[in-house]
Amino acid sequence: MKKLFVGNLPFTTNEEEVTNLFSQFGKVRSIKLATDVFSNKCKGFGFIEMEGHEARAAIAGLNGRDFNGKPLRVNFEEPKFNRGRR
Repeated sequence: MKKLFVGNLPFTTNEEEVTNLFSQFGKVRSIKLATDVFSNKCKGFGFIEMEGHEARAAIAGLNGRDFNGKPLRVNFEEPKFNRGRR
């Protein structure tokens, strides 16, 4: 099981739309969009779990693809201790 980060989502996006989008590449095991506490709107990013080969296909097919007017960023989730370090 691989966890994917999906970013640059429109604020109007819901989990059903993202699930439908990623389902083209395989079974979405879980999805969690970051939402604002007060408005309950998407903060523009989320996390999706899929099987390894399906996750790689989703990255290849969706990274940079236009979704409701915005180019998606899709990649494997980086461990917290690696973020920001190059």
